[in-house]
Amino acid sequence: MAACGARPLFARALSPAWAQVRGHESGPAPAKPRSYWRYLRRSVLGPPQPPYQRVCQAGHPVLRGAAAALDPALIAGPEVQRLIRALVRVMRRLPSLGLSAPQLGVPLQVFVAELPERLHLETSPGLREARQMAPFPLKVFVNPALRVLDPRLVSFPEGCESIAGFAACVPRYQAVQVSGLNEAGDAVSWQASGWAARILQHEMDHLQGILYIDKMESRTFVNTRWMELNE
Repeated sequence: MAACGARPLFARALSPAWAQVRGHESGPAPAKPRSYWRYLRRSVLGPPQPPYQRVCQAGHPVLRGAAAALDPALIAGPEVQRLIRALVRVMRRLPSLGLSAPQLGVPLQVFVAELPERLHLETSPGLREARQMAPFPLKVFVNPALRVLDPRLVSFPEGCESIAGFAACVPRYQAVQVSGLNEAGDAVSWQASGWAARILQHEMDHLQGILYIDKMESRTFVNTRWMELNE
């Protein structure tokens, strides 16, 4: 719980990320034209505050800084619980299989992951088998640590909601274990292999300011909407 008069938790966490780029700014970015109704809404409600309702895109400084560890005593507090609810809500709305706090503008070590049966069945049986996909329930990790269980590298196409519309093959370890705290502050650990292990490694990278484009096989990088754009 923040002390009386202190800045909100998310504002304190964001400060280092913004300070990192302020010294490199050459001037304010040009304003994006807004409709009258968007202007009015912004005037009444003010600018959006993290956790955002939309995913930060590559270029936002929060995606390139190392996320801060969270005091376990704060997990049960309203701010962290609101962050976790926002992560789950946005992940399911997209839908996505995982989402980290930095992607909603909050540089804290928190991520969620889920592969519901519905999304699992939307993938063809051949791909499910090749990717070693299996559904799993919602997982919440706070202050997670990763240990490699099987160092064999497996490469498959991978996307990211922070690089919307693109994908590339990314080599990932075959099996990993992630340990941390859940949304109740209880210690949890998960040993995962195949596609679940890939999701965990992807989200763990986000907490270190790493995007999949840093690890991708560059010649496989594609615009997933290229056919639509070329029509």
